[in-house]
Amino acid sequence: MNTRPFAPSCERNRDPILEVLRVHFCGARSVFEIGSGTGQHAVHFAAAMPWLRWQCSDRVAHLPGISAWLDEAALPNTPAPVELDVAHGSWPPVEFDAMFTANTLHIMYWEEVEALFAGLGEKLAFASAAPPFFTLAVYGPFNHGGDFDSDSNRDFDAALRARDPRMGVRDFEAVDALARAIGLQLIDDIAMPASNRSLVWRHSIPA
Repeated sequence: MNTRPFAPSCERNRDPILEVLRVHFCGARSVFEIGSGTGQHAVHFAAAMPWLRWQCSDRVAHLPGISAWLDEAALPNTPAPVELDVAHGSWPPVEFDAMFTANTLHIMYWEEVEALFAGLGEKLAFASAAPPFFTLAVYGPFNHGGDFDSDSNRDFDAALRARDPRMGVRDFEAVDALARAIGLQLIDDIAMPASNRSLVWRHSIPA
């Protein structure tokens, strides 16, 4: 009996996301994924990009499901997932030069989104080797200029806020401000299927 968790949306969006990551992670060596969820993305991306070490992370409740996917795939570049709740506790002592997260920022409370970027900023500041080409890729729905990009995103935001008023589709400008505050510069904003976007930031390169 297959006990692996399954998210149909991961099957639908994994190839469009992979097209973006192949471009922007081509020079990376180790990726840290925030909120790996089921683990489906991790095995798909790690198999397609074998030069990357793909480190999954999530809250402890999700780790068994992620492990089930990683164990089934048995890839050499997917170490065991690590626990991380961005709002509580320290980040694990993992070295990475790229980070990825998908469909998480609208589920996190805004304080958790702020904590994610603050934690990343600390990792960048105290990295053993300065990562001038550190890359952050984020996938999900976003507003631009305070407006919804589509009626479907408006409906999705309403459904999220009915579930918990602290959730919701995030404003791109607010997220970009958090990224810029830790030295990241937006280098790509790509329209994706189903009114989602892939946002890519890179660590500021000293002049």
